[in-house]
Amino acid sequence: MDRQISKWFLLTIISSSIFLAVIDIFIVNVALPSIRKGINGSDGDIQLVIALYLLGYAAFLITGGRAGDQFGKKKVFLLGMIAFTLASAFCGISQTAFQLNTARMLQGISAGFMIPQGISYIQVLFPDPVERIKAISIYGSIAGMASVIGQFLGGLLPDLHFVVAGWRLIFLINVPLGVASILFAIRFLPKQRNLTTEKFDYSGVLLLTLTLMALIYPMIRGRELGWPAWSLLCIAASIPLLIWFIYDQKQKLRRQQSPLIDMELFAFKDFNIALCAVLFYFMVQDSYFLLNVILLQTGFGISSTEAGLFFVSQGLGFVVASLISIHLVPKYGKKVLQAGILIMIVSSGLHILVFDSVNINRITAYPVLFVYGLGCGSVLPSLMTMALKSIPTKFAGAASGTYATFQQTAIALGIGVIGGLFFYLASETPSIITYLKAYQTAMFVNMFLLVLVGLFLVLLPERKAGAAGINRPQS
Repeated sequence: MDRQISKWFLLTIISSSIFLAVIDIFIVNVALPSIRKGINGSDGDIQLVIALYLLGYAAFLITGGRAGDQFGKKKVFLLGMIAFTLASAFCGISQTAFQLNTARMLQGISAGFMIPQGISYIQVLFPDPVERIKAISIYGSIAGMASVIGQFLGGLLPDLHFVVAGWRLIFLINVPLGVASILFAIRFLPKQRNLTTEKFDYSGVLLLTLTLMALIYPMIRGRELGWPAWSLLCIAASIPLLIWFIYDQKQKLRRQQSPLIDMELFAFKDFNIALCAVLFYFMVQDSYFLLNVILLQTGFGISSTEAGLFFVSQGLGFVVASLISIHLVPKYGKKVLQAGILIMIVSSGLHILVFDSVNINRITAYPVLFVYGLGCGSVLPSLMTMALKSIPTKFAGAASGTYATFQQTAIALGIGVIGGLFFYLASETPSIITYLKAYQTAMFVNMFLLVLVGLFLVLLPERKAGAAGINRPQS
């Protein structure tokens, strides 16, 4: 195998991490009703199936990146992939909601360690800027394909009658894929020397994890338990925990230590505006799937397979727009994202009109979901670019890690808040009418949040290519 071939072959190996991590979000989204039935779980349990994975990922993503620098990318990639594969197996054999959600959080934590190594390896394997851009595009395309494949398999597998229950297969299929990636990585991935001896911010990780758990977990579990005192106390405690975390990070920065999150980033006004857009956009991102999956399968009684096909239509729209938007953004800037948000808002309204009874008109439903995907694909691929464009090069790594952490946290928050609102309204007197009213209310909330995203994009200054890094922090 010559050097040129081996380089792209290595890209395939490291891309397996993002493929598995992404597919495990989307494959679960469509299979939620089957999972709930399989573990005899509650509405809160299936919200946690999504949220705990994302919280584990968010809390350890930055630490995972630094672990690769300190202990070696290959070693951390392998340990992360092994842990992810084992956690997937535990998900597949879980008998209770507690077992499944514990394994899901372990999946998220292991994803937080293995995924940053892929990006780091690309920087090393592809020093030529042109080749690097091509490699990153392939890496991103694999993530996009994983989302579509995940939605298809998430609908198909639960309807299969095999040796084990179909919903278990959505986790167990990770095992052979993970084992293959581990074996190829052991054999072919080159070792990378340690780049840093900086100590981990263990207390920062602990504080961030406690803050996120104190907010998200009781928000989901407290609703179905009638808001017991412990849930309200935990939510209230998340505020001082967040303040403590920020203070802790600032103090470490003053002492020239290595905080988990560099608080100097928040001195950049553009970055703050972009993070507000990120917060509201990603609150909508996964709650959209939760609302539609539960309405279609639990409310309307549509099969898991057909629900998966609906979302494949949405995924195809996303892929098409992603490929087009990356060529339009350099020329038209944030206008492309604003157009995408407008498309999502209009399409959300059309969802309410199309999904208004059990007798869904498939001829109109598939195009509506496809158009919604077009809107998502116009926004998501370039949102990170917009958020980081004014960040100086020396802060680029810290900013991208902070962005990713913020993104995953926002998704979990959306599952808790918007999903919680939907389940609260749908559980009053369960019927098709109450499901429809709950769905319509939650979708209107999503439309409002998308309007806020559009407003923050308006506030975000437009910059020509190459202007990144010249903006000075605002005090």
